[in-house]
Amino acid sequence: MRASPNAGAPTDPKPLRLLLVSPEAVPFAKTGGLADVAGALPRELARLGHEVKLVIPRYGAIDGAVHGFKEWKRLKVSTFSGSVTTIIEQASLPGTAASVLAVRHDPYFGRDGLYQQAGVDYPDNLERFAFFCRAVMELLRALRQVAGWVPDLIHAHDWQTALCPVYLRTLSAAPVGIQRPRSLFTVHNLGYQGIFPASDYPKCGLGPELFTSRTLEFHGSVNLMKGGLVLADFLSTVSPTYSREIQTVELGFGLDGVVAERKDRLAGVVNGIDVEVWNPATDSYLPVRYSAEDLANKPACKTALQREMKLPTVEVPLLGVVSRLVSQKGLDLLADVVPELMALEVQLVLLGAGDPTYEARFQSLQTRYPTKVGLRVGFDEGLAHRIEAGADMFLMPSRYEPCGLNQLYSLRYGTVPIVRRTGGLADTVVSYSPLAVKEGRATGFIFGEATSEALLNTVLLALRVYRDPEEWRSLVLAGMRTDVSWARSARAYEELYRRVLALESK
Repeated sequence: MRASPNAGAPTDPKPLRLLLVSPEAVPFAKTGGLADVAGALPRELARLGHEVKLVIPRYGAIDGAVHGFKEWKRLKVSTFSGSVTTIIEQASLPGTAASVLAVRHDPYFGRDGLYQQAGVDYPDNLERFAFFCRAVMELLRALRQVAGWVPDLIHAHDWQTALCPVYLRTLSAAPVGIQRPRSLFTVHNLGYQGIFPASDYPKCGLGPELFTSRTLEFHGSVNLMKGGLVLADFLSTVSPTYSREIQTVELGFGLDGVVAERKDRLAGVVNGIDVEVWNPATDSYLPVRYSAEDLANKPACKTALQREMKLPTVEVPLLGVVSRLVSQKGLDLLADVVPELMALEVQLVLLGAGDPTYEARFQSLQTRYPTKVGLRVGFDEGLAHRIEAGADMFLMPSRYEPCGLNQLYSLRYGTVPIVRRTGGLADTVVSYSPLAVKEGRATGFIFGEATSEALLNTVLLALRVYRDPEEWRSLVLAGMRTDVSWARSARAYEELYRRVLALESK
């Protein structure tokens, strides 16, 4: 795995005080990979000796009794319609010294969904998350007054928290204290920006001078992500390659120029995975367990997967996919080449849900090739683990992938990833070549163009290499010995935090 671009950052043994702000975090609330990051990163930072607090909304779906939330303080929070009292609840992040502070205001967050209901965004999302960010500002003042605790740095995640660095620079800079905490704003996926009608701008509680093309205005609308990109002290993304890609027209989603202007204050840190949960040597979801030191049981995982997916238990290469079935993931490229792959001695298992068009297309392919294609529409955590363990190869033909997690799971489970050269996929998979195999570096296969032909040619190459047991074993073991842990990622963030704190204000 490639190094983070934070090498050379100043070193300082002094523990940091860190406030992480996220709209979701495991084990409390989750819709996607952001929750995994927000749950794992503070835990690992605390293990490194830092004082860490995580702030999240107190959603209705969070069971306060189960997680041990108790009222800490009541705060007055300013809104566009007047002052509102909100409750701050506190709990411990399981397995760590880090604490979790939840902003409870049931009219905004006591709902069934986090951001939407029945696939439709809540119409007051700007109002909800502006309130959340304003509550964070009041929480900063309360932490200073009650506990004497002032963070060195505030780390905000995605558009829902983008107003935190904006407020730090404007409305709430003075009450926080003499020294304003530095801010780091992380973009997990620039495709989701928090865009709202201009008529909603007053709900941000900001003056008209910030609703300009240089700040929060975006083609006549309010763009919260843009505000964070412009006013945070430093920016990061979830992989070095993605940090470069969002400076391009293709993947900048209209903000490429904004990001490019701040490229001197932009870095990429690859996500990690929970190597205790994702561990083939201890995984309770698997029928049998194995490790890099003893691969003897991996074939039994394959046989069990074939049976579970109602495929013949024959010795042929088994390709696995676990994915949202959406255009971003490039599943149309895979669907295009399935007929050609089915002419070979291979099998395909796929778990996923999403766009009904893609669901129907793969259901049709499963009907057409019932002895070669296994399909489960929906999501099943246990099956996701068993596919990672039982498949020989894992396909991720994504059009763009800020970081990606499944390729990291695949490396951990000795299932060779076949990925497109984009985002975190490019940063975490070392592409096959005879020399890279000889040197023990190769961990998978990478193709460049987002075309069916490029995908097919790369799968065919992987199938040829699969027939050489020695080469294939080298790929498997190199992947399994790659450090994909959150401990590695947390150390990279630690370096980045110190780098941000060492910078002069701008």
